[in-house]
Amino acid sequence: MLRLLALGAGLACGCAGPALAQPPPAKPELARGQSIAAQACAACHGADGNSTAPANPKIAGQFPEYLNKQLGDFKPKDGKKPARESPLMTGMVANLSEADMKSLAAYYGAQQLKPSAAADKDLVALGQKIWRGGNPPKGIPACSGCHGPAGSGIPAQYPRLAGQYAEYLGA
Repeated sequence: MLRLLALGAGLACGCAGPALAQPPPAKPELARGQSIAAQACAACHGADGNSTAPANPKIAGQFPEYLNKQLGDFKPKDGKKPARESPLMTGMVANLSEADMKSLAAYYGAQQLKPSAAADKDLVALGQKIWRGGNPPKGIPACSGCHGPAGSGIPAQYPRLAGQYAEYLGA
């Protein structure tokens, strides 16, 4: 019995060695992300991720995991089309490495969202109705089911929608 215990402990230690020897994953560099943002992203999304154009999403304060996934989805992989098609975004991410995308996502995720407010009260009422109950005749489920009752989202899966332009959300 003691032999089996010693053998098990030896195997556990022997198997753990290679796993422990792996270098830690690269940590996102906020300064690098800020530099990339200034060069490639600020014209549409703003230097701090608060786009001034209602057609473009505000990405300040968005979940870094979600932003990183979206950036990766715009890149073609293994000769296949990107998971998300946008000629503009595909061109923007073409030369970004995995580390660049993580740094960019971390930078924008660390920025403070400046929420926009809808001006049209009728549109706000309609939006709240769709948010809570969806639009069954059009097959649109309630937004709150995935993005949460306050629009704060779920990291990596569903983005935060609170604070976005109504024009962007309606697109």
